[in-house]
Amino acid sequence: MTTSSPCVAIIGAGPAGLMAAEALSRHGQGLRVDVYDAMPSVARKFLMAGKGGLNLTHAEPREAFMSRYGSRSERIAPLLEAFGPQALHEWVRGLGIETFIGSSGRVFPADMKAAPLLCAWLHRLRQSGVHFHMRHRWCGWETPGDGGRALRFFTSDGEQAVRADAVILALGGGSWARLGSDGAWTSLLAQEGVAVAPLRSSNCGFDAAGEGWSEHFRGRFAGQPVKPVVVSFTDSTGHVHRKQGEFVVTASGVEGGLIYALSASLRDTIAATGSATLHLDLAPGWELSRLTKEVSRPRGSRSISSHLQSRLNIKGVKTGLLRELLTADDFADPVRLAAAIKALPLRLSATRPLDEAISSAGGVAFESLDERLMIRSMPGVFCAGEMLDWEAPTGGYLLTACFASGHAAGLGARDWLHHVDSGSTAGAADSEDG
Repeated sequence: MTTSSPCVAIIGAGPAGLMAAEALSRHGQGLRVDVYDAMPSVARKFLMAGKGGLNLTHAEPREAFMSRYGSRSERIAPLLEAFGPQALHEWVRGLGIETFIGSSGRVFPADMKAAPLLCAWLHRLRQSGVHFHMRHRWCGWETPGDGGRALRFFTSDGEQAVRADAVILALGGGSWARLGSDGAWTSLLAQEGVAVAPLRSSNCGFDAAGEGWSEHFRGRFAGQPVKPVVVSFTDSTGHVHRKQGEFVVTASGVEGGLIYALSASLRDTIAATGSATLHLDLAPGWELSRLTKEVSRPRGSRSISSHLQSRLNIKGVKTGLLRELLTADDFADPVRLAAAIKALPLRLSATRPLDEAISSAGGVAFESLDERLMIRSMPGVFCAGEMLDWEAPTGGYLLTACFASGHAAGLGARDWLHHVDSGSTAGAADSEDG
């Protein structure tokens, strides 16, 4: 199928790619929009993330919201100014989906599900003329005899070459490869001379140092949450982190909300020093002096475990952690045991593998991009979403920035096409709908 309309090829049908298609279909009159993805259906990671309740964004004040992007907040800020939490909220309502703000400030669809939102969104995109091509795995560019540049795709019908006037890459990071984000694009861009920071685990679990958990502790407590707990941690720069919440014991270490919130600093500290040590306050709200007094009370014939449960409500996995991480002498000494309850050291030695992580850090360096998210050395090629070099904790921040960068890349491609010479935009997508 050939068309005289300028064509934008979007590679990657996750939130960023679909939002780029949305921006182009709404604001790019006269453009053909084609979306390609290696998977059989769109937005698989988006749907998986929404199974436990689709966290769209967060309602906290702008300054706090922006701080979640750490060293990349200045790069993310312009994207959120153009399409931030409020714009995202209005866009969701435009799809006929109501939202609510949870007690933590997180914003969810009224029914908590991703599928109805995605269904309404895809319907509107198709009605707007967006074309979808599934089972198309991008494998780089080729240089045809006429000197142009064509995209190469592996498909079930063999390799295909596709011409496009602008390209938006929204291929995701390197986590959850089974859902499409396998990071294979990093080598393709590196071959083109684009600066790409190595992909690393983010919002991930960690392995306990040494030989890890004992067989007894692992078999009894893996999968159990530790709550409430306050975690303190001094990173390699000397900054002290302190958060309250919960985490989960795994077969090899720890994961969960509190751990994810600290994962970037934990990962970087391990990279710098070889390990990172958390201090766990297993009795939040108790002063050490009072806690020591309670632990030191006579316990008669009761075991120390029964004594801790009776006096402090310390039981189960918390008692297990104390036994696992303390020596027998420490556990038997009331003063040392009380101090450990307030600051139990847990040393971590490694992140869990990238494919297990919720998201990834690293990717295309912002320094390689202009303000429209176009690769400076590759005119007409834009990047969006998690394949950019940024990271954020869970809580709606990841998804918000993916949407915002997709929106920016879509408008950037539109503007670039409008400003180049008409002769340089000749060409079209030469494929059929998937």
